[in-house]
Amino acid sequence: MNHTDTPTTGTTDRLHEPGLILRIHPADQPPVQAHTGAASLELATPIGENTAFNVGSVAKQITAYLCVRAARDRLLSLARPVSDFLTRFRIPGVTVAELVQHHGGVRDAESLLSLAGFRDLDHYTADDLLQLAYRQHHRAVEPGRFLYSNTGYLLLGEVLKHIHSTGLQEIANQQLFNPLGMISARFKSDPREVIPGAAASYQPTAAGWFHQQRPVTLPGPGSLWCTAADLDRWLGHLWQEWQPAGATLPFEQHFDYRPSDHRPFTYGAGLYADPRPGRTAVFHYGHEQGFSSATHLTSSGLRITCLSNHTGIAADHVAATALADLDRHPEADPSEVLARALQRRPEPPPSPVNPPDSDMPHIPLGTYACKEVPGTVRLTHSANSLYLWRRGTRDRLTRTGPARYTADGYTLTLTTSPADSVPSPDGFVLDLDRAPGLHYRRHPT
Repeated sequence: MNHTDTPTTGTTDRLHEPGLILRIHPADQPPVQAHTGAASLELATPIGENTAFNVGSVAKQITAYLCVRAARDRLLSLARPVSDFLTRFRIPGVTVAELVQHHGGVRDAESLLSLAGFRDLDHYTADDLLQLAYRQHHRAVEPGRFLYSNTGYLLLGEVLKHIHSTGLQEIANQQLFNPLGMISARFKSDPREVIPGAAASYQPTAAGWFHQQRPVTLPGPGSLWCTAADLDRWLGHLWQEWQPAGATLPFEQHFDYRPSDHRPFTYGAGLYADPRPGRTAVFHYGHEQGFSSATHLTSSGLRITCLSNHTGIAADHVAATALADLDRHPEADPSEVLARALQRRPEPPPSPVNPPDSDMPHIPLGTYACKEVPGTVRLTHSANSLYLWRRGTRDRLTRTGPARYTADGYTLTLTTSPADSVPSPDGFVLDLDRAPGLHYRRHPT
């Protein structure tokens, strides 16, 4: 299949830094796109139409669609409990539909890895994440409450494998990728696997550019590599599914769109939705290992795809700016849209400045364990500060209430209110952003 017919503009003078690609496809008109920067800094390879990116959570809409197809083919009831398919899944009453809509209360296992002893550059697999999911016995939040969970979609991939008796890549190839000509789309199942045309992701540092990929294996919904052109093909198929159905939003006959973690947007079939009159659209963003991605489909058929391998350029911000620009200038050249979007991209937040850790000795307060996470963590006290030790590192906790402490990405609440002197709690609750309600108890040493 020829991928060179799309009008494309790009720059070749910015190969000293990574960049992005922006593709704009109005309904019933040819697509246009623009790109800038390098796919590989080492090789000075420019980003182009055949460059594949890790699209992260953008792939959730495809996993949800495969569940819809299974329901249409009567292979799967969306209202059926997940435990009917995955016997090791122990949270009672969670249905397939609840996983799709992030209402299953399943803690995000990737958030638990550091508590389980994994470090940033450790190799871990989908099976490691599934083992953490299978340790969970209860919903982390009450039924009907939105809790975004990548692990819920990893479990959906396992359900699809169970009912089709084959892998997710083979299912997607047969039902979607091959019929649509999405020749680049690949669920990467091994960190050693070669993805043709794959970009690398980078972060700027004071010492120069650093790679952001980690040696992980996440076969399934979190590992899709794809070009902008092939994601555009998917969005075209999604629009064709959406329009004839007469529904307000895609696949609404299968999934209600309910309030999400980003108001006023709702969430349904692996897609966020803007249901406001005159703005009806569905979208999803992805942020994975230094890559960012965005897909946006309006009810009029306008498709926007943006993929970035630069940690300082968020694809979702560029896509949103491009949409606003197109509202004002519908006939604008994509390179001009991209240039204006890059000019208006937000500055990255400054790195937090933490007070230096004291050289005073640390007083051990106890070792603690949680039934739903392997391994242990420790609490210590030093220079009037409380510290949580995990994966061999320590986090200085900031006291924000009588028994409440915060650190980057989580909150710790002591189960007994400490005195103003050194606390020695029997336990505490850790609430991570996507893995709340972890009860830790003192562990005998």
